[in-house]
Amino acid sequence: MLYPCRICKFRYRTKGMANKCYKWCSMHKSCNLGIIKHAVKD
Repeated sequence: MLYPCRICKFRYRTKGMANKCYKWCSMHKSCNLGIIKHAVKD
């Protein structure tokens, strides 16, 4: 199962990483390369 960020829609293997991405996106209105490198590619 993959967990999406509710803002940018990148998907992650863990719910924790998706939440980390969501928090970053909502605070900074941008993506963090250190986080999205963990996103699952289609």
